[in-house]
Amino acid sequence: MLFYFTATGNCLYVAKQFEEKPISIPQIIHQENLVFEDESIGIVYPVYAGEPPKMVQEFLNKVTFKTNYLYVIATYGKDKTVSPKFAADLLEKRGIKVDYAASILMVDNYIPSFDMEEEMALDKKVEEQLEVIVKDVKERKRGIPQPSDDETAFYERATKIFAENPHLVNGEQITVLSDKCIGCGICTRVCPANRFVIKDGKATRTQNTCEFCLACAHACLQKAIITSASDKNPNARYRNPHVTLQDIIQSNQQTSK
Repeated sequence: MLFYFTATGNCLYVAKQFEEKPISIPQIIHQENLVFEDESIGIVYPVYAGEPPKMVQEFLNKVTFKTNYLYVIATYGKDKTVSPKFAADLLEKRGIKVDYAASILMVDNYIPSFDMEEEMALDKKVEEQLEVIVKDVKERKRGIPQPSDDETAFYERATKIFAENPHLVNGEQITVLSDKCIGCGICTRVCPANRFVIKDGKATRTQNTCEFCLACAHACLQKAIITSASDKNPNARYRNPHVTLQDIIQSNQQTSK
């Protein structure tokens, strides 16, 4: 059994290396009974400013696992900081012991800071990293990597910056260019927080809490969703090459339409 959160497919691709049919966190987060039992259970999530996404943290604060082996895997694009230990600590505060934690360097989809063309051109040795971690999990290895002093310091600096500038991570930066939007509704289907509706033929943001996962921006075929005109490369977007748009929709869609 494995649970995942994905925006552009990296975590879904990783999750499928461990389980043929992993379970999407956005699709179960609103269930009342979050109790799961299996011989082994995994969680795969992306690193956002050194932490799991807000929805993943909510899930970890509500869920009950009954298993002999619990592992967490974080995907990150530049700095993993304290993320693997963060998730383990969060669960262990609730009396749920994490047996193994690891992280995988992949394409960073944070378009305000990274050019997707440049990111996709980098060889981050994803398959090599995956091979090691898959082997570790199969062999039921144990251990949680401790962040270095530099990683901890970086996380603390980032946390302070985002606390002082909440607009950088709360979705206020998301902007829909109405002259480009054709009202196709893809953004309403890939958003795990159900933050978009189509009104008068154009995409409009709702007041729902934004995960700032950027699934909307990357999936928009018209490139009509940007981050306050500050995207590193407004003409480049990303989706994991092993994952389809329909895969993202099935993972995140919150409406029946």
